Amino acid sequence: MSFDLPRNVILPVDTVDVRLDPGPHPFARDNAEAIAENWRREITANPALFDGTVVLLSQLAWRDNSLIGRCHAVNYATFMLWRKRRENSGAEHAYAHAMLVAGDNALVAIRMGRHTVNAGRVYFAAGSFEPADFRDGLVDVDFNMIREVREETGLDLSAAERGERYHALSTNSGTVIFRRYHEPAPADEIARRISAFVAGEADPEIEGPVVIRHAGDLPDGLTSYMKPLIEWHFSGVA
Repeated sequence: MSFDLPRNVILPVDTVDVRLDPGPHPFARDNAEAIAENWRREITANPALFDGTVVLLSQLAWRDNSLIGRCHAVNYATFMLWRKRRENSGAEHAYAHAMLVAGDNALVAIRMGRHTVNAGRVYFAAGSFEPADFRDGLVDVDFNMIREVREETGLDLSAAERGERYHALSTNSGTVIFRRYHEPAPADEIARRISAFVAGEADPEIEGPVVIRHAGDLPDGLTSYMKPLIEWHFSGVA
């Protein structure tokens, strides 16, 4: 199966059947020395980095509106080297976005904090899948979305109305799985809540909220894959 899915097109996704393999990822196994050496350089440049645990894919395919794949737990040091060697690495990255839709139909994204790897970049509050996001070996996408939004913004989306299905966009840099989450408050009110949460954090992960009101309202620092997601939302796709 390897990686077999259309690229650069938004795909409807009814189920996500991505499973956690307990074995090591071949990329981590085959590059142990390079991973350690690169990590030493990374933490010298940014001592705030933390060598936690994320997952990397070894397989992903799209079949009958389902994403089917396999992933492996790796330390963050492995992920950091993979970012530099992703071409022909036998590994890919997938992550999830709760597309936060305000009551006035504006989108509420975030700008990452200056001490993070993605400093200044704008996207929906999100983070890599971690082993804690899996239930009996199967990824729980919504658990990951809700957890990451709460950690970064203080918002609790567990009771929010959700879009009927997921969608996915796969590019050369990774595959984003996204779903609309609707909050009834207007965007400015949601942004105020996020800003208040960030102000109360000793070491916030994000710089603050970013409100996007129409398809042409593209902020500085927007990650490249966000533009088609924003256009998709404002095109009125159900």
